[in-house]
Amino acid sequence: MTDAWLTTLITDTPQAGFELAIVLSRRGVKYTQPDPGVLKQLRADYANSADGLTAASHVIALNFQTIAAANDYWRK
Repeated sequence: MTDAWLTTLITDTPQAGFELAIVLSRRGVKYTQPDPGVLKQLRADYANSADGLTAASHVIALNFQTIAAANDYWRK
């Protein structure tokens, strides 16, 4: 992927920050495995795996932690 789409980690609200964390996580997967056919094939494996879902949630949480810190935890 060569397109520059992430211009800032700053968001107006924690909700928007969490949604950005999900986008970052999904983009990371697409960047790592750019073949849509392979992604679709693998989805069934992790969608039915407690470990896979927990790992996905962990990645989202790490991205949200980064975004929260960048936003000074939404404190003014």
